[in-house]
Amino acid sequence: MALVHIDGEDLVVVIEGLDKLWALKSSLTIPLVNVRGATADPGISADPKGIRAPGAHVPGVITAGTFHLDGEKVFWDVKDPSKAVVIELADERYARLVVQVDDPRATVSLVENALS
Repeated sequence: MALVHIDGEDLVVVIEGLDKLWALKSSLTIPLVNVRGATADPGISADPKGIRAPGAHVPGVITAGTFHLDGEKVFWDVKDPSKAVVIELADERYARLVVQVDDPRATVSLVENALS
């Protein structure tokens, strides 16, 4: 699971618990100027993931780490797809972040309000 918060002009995603081990990351900091938006998307887990490098993917259990698909890098940290949020990025290492959060609606509102 991930905690998403705003710190000044940055979006900060903190990976919690054992997910740090599977995702091989403990946090990501993205300047808000490079964040395009966020959406709650429980159906994203059915989408192709691409090539895992590095990370873990056990269908129905966990998708975590960096995945390469169609020339883009996507960061995943999802166990429960019903709580998945997709954060679209521009001019960053990752094209998007797909993370599980406690409250998807609140996280989307937080990101969208920070962008306005």
